Amino acid sequence: VYDRPPLPIPIKPAVGVFPSLTPGTIFRDCDECPEMVVVPAGSFWMGSYDGADHEKPEHLVSIQSFAAGKYEVTFAEWDACESGGACEGYRPDDNGWGRGNRPVIYVNWWHAKSYVKWLSRKTGETYRLLNEAEWEYVARAGARSKYWWGNAVGRGSANCDGCGSRWDNKRSAPVGSFKANAFGLYDVLGNVWEWVEDCWHRNYSGAPTDGSAWVSGGNCSALARSRGLSA
Repeated sequence: VYDRPPLPIPIKPAVGVFPSLTPGTIFRDCDECPEMVVVPAGSFWMGSYDGADHEKPEHLVSIQSFAAGKYEVTFAEWDACESGGACEGYRPDDNGWGRGNRPVIYVNWWHAKSYVKWLSRKTGETYRLLNEAEWEYVARAGARSKYWWGNAVGRGSANCDGCGSRWDNKRSAPVGSFKANAFGLYDVLGNVWEWVEDCWHRNYSGAPTDGSAWVSGGNCSALARSRGLSA
């Protein structure tokens, strides 16, 4: 097993990035907006020398403080956008699984971009998709293991193939059905795939190390930008 070098001292948040909000703070900018959790700044080893070629090379990435959705975006939150005359007027199907607090499905990358654009316009704040480095950072939540809860999928930690939940291989689970990770975020692994900002690349050769989105080169089609749990 590859022995990773120790992490450096966590970096300090950039000036002006949630200066009055401490990590773990939960807020909501409007009644229809998703709950947000302030994520601490830090550094982590992204990728793996033990995994497939597309996970190499492992590289150290520094992340500034930001806020991420406490849960996956729900049908209720999406429907508020659609009924408000935004989100391209698109009302996605729920596949018969139910709406409300289930994660929204059947939305493409452009739909996801229209949703965060609506949030920005409605609140006057800046909402965007997470980039891949930020997504992996919050998915790990400081853990050095394969998953934030350990190296084995185990049972009852997520909704996926072989995760031991009553929703496995059947349907999505309502958001918040499993325990939160160390950052206070739910469903960061499993349940449904999630869109990120970055273009798809064959591996991490040349990937940014400053926590920014990698939007040059690679496959920048909207179909190549999702992340989830491959368990």
